[in-house]
Amino acid sequence: MISSMTGYASATLNQHGQTLSVDLRTVNSRYLEWHFRAGDEFRGLESSLREHVQRHITRGKLECRISLSAANQADNAAQINAQALTELADLAQQINAKFAQATPLSVAEILRWPGVLATPAAGIDLPVATASLFNEALAALQLSRQAEGAKLAAHIAERLDAIAAHITQIQPRLPMIMSAYQAKIQQRFAELTGRTDDERITQEVALFAQKIDIDEELSRLNMHLQAVRDMLKKGGVVGKRLDFMMQELNREANTLGAKSVSVETTQVAMELKVLIEQMREQIQNIE
Repeated sequence: MISSMTGYASATLNQHGQTLSVDLRTVNSRYLEWHFRAGDEFRGLESSLREHVQRHITRGKLECRISLSAANQADNAAQINAQALTELADLAQQINAKFAQATPLSVAEILRWPGVLATPAAGIDLPVATASLFNEALAALQLSRQAEGAKLAAHIAERLDAIAAHITQIQPRLPMIMSAYQAKIQQRFAELTGRTDDERITQEVALFAQKIDIDEELSRLNMHLQAVRDMLKKGGVVGKRLDFMMQELNREANTLGAKSVSVETTQVAMELKVLIEQMREQIQNIE
């Protein structure tokens, strides 16, 4: 499957009055670039997170942002357990009923009684929670890049089909185009020399016709088109190879234009260059 180098994903955990967030964003780059944006409490995790990314992503500028909100002080404060307090009051009444001289419990003694004061839960376990959230966000990021990659592959496939259609349209007409051009050249030679049966003229025209023959270029174009289709089908990290194939396609289109001896072939060469450039722009986004 083809993956784009552009994508975004995030994951969030709300726990113990705190919010932990991991945001991942990637854009185009020739190589894998890692940018870590997080507080000092996460610095110890950076190395392991970067190594994890390197096992899954090959190209692209990846920005990782990790944030932890401060705990809500109101939620984090100790709370009175009403049920435990009621049970303690019942016990105190029972004791006072049997021991009239019993000393009443002080506020401090009541608060120290097990279960009366509910202490807040511990905070988020940052190493474990961050690793889990990071894996979740990275998986979502890869899906995002693959979805965008599928769109790029479809865009490129459309241009490949358009190029193939132009080749299919012009190729059967090559013999007629070459024959008409040869006849035109022979006529001009005849007008200049006053002779129509000069064998040397015929040889020179035939030799020139070989130099401007574009059948070989069209054949190579078809081969390159198939190579690009095979890469798209195979998937994986193919961005650089696809970019190289665009150079090869463009070289053949330039040669086609340089050899052109008709308006038809010139127009085809121009159309091919436009389509190749459109593909090349999109391939810059492919991993």
